[in-house]
Amino acid sequence: MAVQVRVPTILRSYTGGSKVVEGAGGTLDALFTDIDSRFPGLRGRLVSADGGGELHRFVNIYVNDEDVRFLGGLDAKITDGDSITILPAVAGGATDDRAAVGRLAGR
Repeated sequence: MAVQVRVPTILRSYTGGSKVVEGAGGTLDALFTDIDSRFPGLRGRLVSADGGGELHRFVNIYVNDEDVRFLGGLDAKITDGDSITILPAVAGGATDDRAAVGRLAGR
């Protein structure tokens, strides 16, 4: 079963620079295990290592544009021809106004 996985720039050091890698598996978990056998360390950047077997909180993964959190997480079923997209979550942009005011006031 061939599934294409789109890899974000920040994780391409694990895939030798490849933007897209192929893997196999009936679930997202099996796919990540398969891909990790060829690209060691990639799975660890996506799945918690604490034994809970959950996706990292700051990684968004989509199967054919559907968020896997609504498809069963790592148990999400995948089939031949599916497209998996990995997106790192983006956060930030706000500042602590009190700290900014303190810096401006020379405190």
